[in-house]
Amino acid sequence: MGIIESYMEYIREQKRYSLRTQQLYKSAIEEYYLYIYSDVIGKKEEVYSLPPDELLEALTIPNVRNFIANATQGGLSARSVNLQLSALKGFCRHLLSRRLITSNPVDAVPRPKEEKRLPHFFRKDPLDEYFSMELGEEYSRMRDKLIVMLIYATGMRRQEVASLEVGMFDQGRKLFKIIGKGDKEREIPVVGTLFEKILLYLHKRKEEFDPEPCNAFFLTDKGAPLYLNFVNNVVKKELAGIEGLEGKISPHVLRHSFATHLLNDGADLNSIKEVLGHSSLAATQVYTHNSFEQLKKIYLTAHPRAKKGG
Repeated sequence: MGIIESYMEYIREQKRYSLRTQQLYKSAIEEYYLYIYSDVIGKKEEVYSLPPDELLEALTIPNVRNFIANATQGGLSARSVNLQLSALKGFCRHLLSRRLITSNPVDAVPRPKEEKRLPHFFRKDPLDEYFSMELGEEYSRMRDKLIVMLIYATGMRRQEVASLEVGMFDQGRKLFKIIGKGDKEREIPVVGTLFEKILLYLHKRKEEFDPEPCNAFFLTDKGAPLYLNFVNNVVKKELAGIEGLEGKISPHVLRHSFATHLLNDGADLNSIKEVLGHSSLAATQVYTHNSFEQLKKIYLTAHPRAKKGG
């Protein structure tokens, strides 16, 4: 097994990185070698034909600096550049642990500063209006609406919704027990109105698919488990045209909206962190900025002195 393949197996089997992260890291490493050896190879696939000693020799501080400079000059964002650096750093760290190199060249390369972006979120009123509508009677209609409701009411990630299984729903305790990033388990409580709609959906699912084709909680019209783009398309289709919803429409924005609205309604950060499945509180604290922005907006539009410019 080559050194790149060995590293990919390591982050898959031991680090348990998500499939998307694995693909991003693999692509970054391939792009690095494609840049360094552009005089002898022209495609990513040809990286794996390079001898191991050449792959190791290419991991130098000047090479990493030139690679990052080229990416930056090519218009790659600071966020994307930092992702490439993370991939290369992890790769070199793995090689260091195997004593194939003596130092990590990425440690000497400064990371470009990223602009802090506040998570975009929807206002509550348009969402409340959407959720007040009935589920409908057809299976596909019930499924699509419940997907949107579930993301907003629980803060589940797109991947978590797509991989949800019937057995993860505990009717007795009224909660979902799911497996999130890094195979971390967490329990998410289900509010009363959502609980009732879930029971209606499961009853319809049983009627529609008898016998059950698989354990997936949500099924396509043909009875197959969902895929990630299916979740994307459902959210876009369901929320498109809803008056008052501004900006990008996606499952991730719904998740941001859930967290922001919880915080605005008085939930503490630690509770939100646990429900969202964040590994650190720092990842959750970004929502406090949204709350402050909303508070400032209210102040500027409602405070009598603000209106007068005082």
